[in-house]
Amino acid sequence: MPIALIIGADSPAAEELLLGTAVQESLAFKYRNQQRGGPAVSYFQIEPNTHNDVWTNFIDYRPKLKEKVLSLLTNKSADKINELEYNDKYAAAIARIIYMRVPSPLPPIGNIEKQANYWKAHYNTPLGKGKPSEYIEKWNKYVLGVK
Repeated sequence: MPIALIIGADSPAAEELLLGTAVQESLAFKYRNQQRGGPAVSYFQIEPNTHNDVWTNFIDYRPKLKEKVLSLLTNKSADKINELEYNDKYAAAIARIIYMRVPSPLPPIGNIEKQANYWKAHYNTPLGKGKPSEYIEKWNKYVLGVK
């Protein structure tokens, strides 16, 4: 079952954007830790500060969402940053919630160029090192199998 469905934020566009985000951020599910010693973890490369901000400024204000996200933890007292790194369901939920905070609608399914630009603007951010062209290149290579 898609994690976005569990937290009540599922759509084909969301699923595709999450797949593209993970492929881009982790080099096709190769890395769970940011390379060169950075703090980001999980296939979605979420920094602990971003994770904590998502909880403090979004999840904590939405009791139903909070209950659903907490249900993804391996146990109630689990360390959330450790869960972020090793619990793919939890990490996917946090990544989806990062996108839920964006007021503009998700890009349409199948439009990888718009998804790449959306990822850059709202996930990697203008300050991040990633480029939409890399997102598209990795999508074509790892998802579509185009070399």
